[in-house]
Amino acid sequence: MPAAEDVARAALVARTALVARTALVDALTASGRIRSPAVEDAFRSVPRHLFLPEATVDTAYADDAIAVQRVEGVATSSASQPSMVAIMLEQLDLRPGMRVLEIGAGTGWNAALMARIVGPTGAVTTVDIDPHLVDSAGRHLAAAGVTDVRLRSGDGVLGVPDGAPYDRIVLTVGSDDVWPAWVEQLVPGGRLLLPLAVRGTQLSTAFDLGPDGVLRSHSVRSCGFIRLRGLGAVDEGAVEVPGVGSLLVPSDGPAVEADAVAAVLADPRGPSGPPVSLGRADLWDGFGLWLALTEPGAGRMLPSTDAPALVLVGAAGLASVVPGPDARVHVFGAEGADLARRLDGALRAWTAAGSPGGPDWRVAVVRAGSGDPPEGVRVVRTAHHHLLLDLVR
Repeated sequence: MPAAEDVARAALVARTALVARTALVDALTASGRIRSPAVEDAFRSVPRHLFLPEATVDTAYADDAIAVQRVEGVATSSASQPSMVAIMLEQLDLRPGMRVLEIGAGTGWNAALMARIVGPTGAVTTVDIDPHLVDSAGRHLAAAGVTDVRLRSGDGVLGVPDGAPYDRIVLTVGSDDVWPAWVEQLVPGGRLLLPLAVRGTQLSTAFDLGPDGVLRSHSVRSCGFIRLRGLGAVDEGAVEVPGVGSLLVPSDGPAVEADAVAAVLADPRGPSGPPVSLGRADLWDGFGLWLALTEPGAGRMLPSTDAPALVLVGAAGLASVVPGPDARVHVFGAEGADLARRLDGALRAWTAAGSPGGPDWRVAVVRAGSGDPPEGVRVVRTAHHHLLLDLVR
């Protein structure tokens, strides 16, 4: 029999957790992250702290992501930020009786939320490349009394064929591509939701599978997730510039030599053009996404000391702009002036278009070689597909 003190302590933790969970869900509902009764019920019913046994109750119910595994100091798994989980569950639009595949088991909390929504007539399968994470997710699910989630260990890019087809497939890790198995294991008209990396910017994109085999976005939200490991892992495209920091360039962009960039940065030519206002989010979303889609030499400079910047890189020049209320385009190197004009032109074009961000873009996923895209559509080529992006009018 448990000691009386242990029983009292457990009861106190349960009461404290209920108060904290109620406050979190109330805040997410008030902010519009939680919109539907089904998602609200799941958040109120599934105790997040049982999936984070090493965290305090206050930490478990704060609206923050929590790293749960690190390899050589780098986070390889985390409990996603509750507000982002709510946004993605709303994007997913689960219904009772649906069959769901989750790629990236994490702590098991998201699988438990989905199992609550699809109910006893539905089915949730979660897969992770790390057997240790699968084991710990299983323990957390058992502690929360969730018995109807299937756990699998394996590389998520291959899906889980023995549970297919699925009404919904959701990734809780970022991917640069839409892998064929995900499309093959989705029912016609089903929905695939993933943090899709588009030339460096992650977009939580809910795709619906059309009868023609094309995935078309139903909704797009800004996000940031740990990336896929295993077969789906990709080089982040970081170029370490001596004495400066990291330059992140898309994998399909022009080749960049670290020493050449260092030499150009040692030749500043001063600011160019009038100041503009750029928000901090514009490094990855907003103008940063626009620049990445319209300029092949676009990148992000992450200095070891100074503020991050958006850049255009050429063979003998560089132009940069640091987001802020009075941002200026700065010129470096002999060819920097032309790059500065292009960067300033991109800023003006983005402003004229209404300063669109991630949710303002529409995305389609088509098989490579499917023909020429419509005029004005931006094309991002991946290993398995072409991403077609245009603005929602």
